Amino acid sequence: MGERRVVVTGMGAITPLGASVELFWDGLVAGHSGIRTISRFEHADQTVHIGGECLDFEAREHVDVRTGKRMDRFCLFAHAAARAAAQQAGLTSDNFDPHRAGVFLGTGIGGLREIEEQHLRLLRKGPKKVSAFTIPRLMANAGPGHIAILLNFLGPSASISTACASAGSAMANACELIRRNVVDMVMTGGTEAALTPLGISAFAAMKAISTRNDDPPHASRPFDKDRDGFVLSEGAGVLLFEEYEHAKRRGAPILGEILGFGASTDACDIVQPDPEGRGAARSMAAALADARLNPEDIDYINAHGTATILGDIAETKAIKAIFGPSARTVAISSTKSAIGHLLGASGGVEAIAAIMAMHHNVIPPTINLDEPDPECDLDYVPNTARDARVTITMSNSFGFGGHNTSLIFRAI
Repeated sequence: MGERRVVVTGMGAITPLGASVELFWDGLVAGHSGIRTISRFEHADQTVHIGGECLDFEAREHVDVRTGKRMDRFCLFAHAAARAAAQQAGLTSDNFDPHRAGVFLGTGIGGLREIEEQHLRLLRKGPKKVSAFTIPRLMANAGPGHIAILLNFLGPSASISTACASAGSAMANACELIRRNVVDMVMTGGTEAALTPLGISAFAAMKAISTRNDDPPHASRPFDKDRDGFVLSEGAGVLLFEEYEHAKRRGAPILGEILGFGASTDACDIVQPDPEGRGAARSMAAALADARLNPEDIDYINAHGTATILGDIAETKAIKAIFGPSARTVAISSTKSAIGHLLGASGGVEAIAAIMAMHHNVIPPTINLDEPDPECDLDYVPNTARDARVTITMSNSFGFGGHNTSLIFRAI
């Protein structure tokens, strides 16, 4: 048997630009920002008042009330995005073997809102008032668990947590399971809902997030000299990975192919990236080797691009180290400029952006890039989307703990 090819047959997205892939993509290409003053909780005593909220997400539109009560917000996002991906992929109860279908989903934190709410209830009302649903709602593996129940996927499932690389790590594992003939399909990607009082407070204490409270739409500024940190956001990006021949037999839409992936660890600092980008470079090099490609074959890089001072410079150095002369000609952009940083969900949403770029032959812009940092001197597609032939894309995700992943997709 030849090498099993892995393709994408369905996608679902919940983002600050909208609760569907189409709304997300249209807003992204139009150069809109999903960053606003936070509305869901009181923030007057916070240092940071801005974030990427999914304001048009209504849980009751995606899940019945009884089931929804058993889910934290991060799980509701995952459930809705997986349902959309399954619908696009044309899944029915009789066109796949449930024992050959799995779920590998990334999340960096899990049910943070539930932890906060139940801890307050414990302090204010006592232990007998803590909800019996607390553990099922907060546990990180609730996402893949509920998706498996929704779709009757009976194969392997797991929650992957590698901070901001979580979705990338989950997708790499999903790809390998299909390649190795363990399963025929995996629902994968990532989800996160850490935009809470504790989430904001903790990242602000680290001085990791932007304090541009008076100008939310321009707060996320990857590669710009005036960037002051990332903007914390929420959402989910979920994709159905499927073996190529299996997808063809089902008559499923084939949205793109996963050619390769790479992963590495900085082993440098628990939160700061290797300043020379050596771990990120190894991840990209491994993805190119796995895909049997040369750097000049890549048409577009969806950068990790968080708008942190050190991170953007390190990623730029990594691209230069691996791409050589091609680093000056490859188009690069950061979708986090428009939607902020979705932590463990970022890689899933950004993989969707990379696939949509190939589908439409349009490269989404890096908005708010008014004056590039002198050390960030590559083509980041500033402010305006660009029409271009996009056949092969790379998507980077780098996380606290030094975790790095890179995935390569091809139009098919």
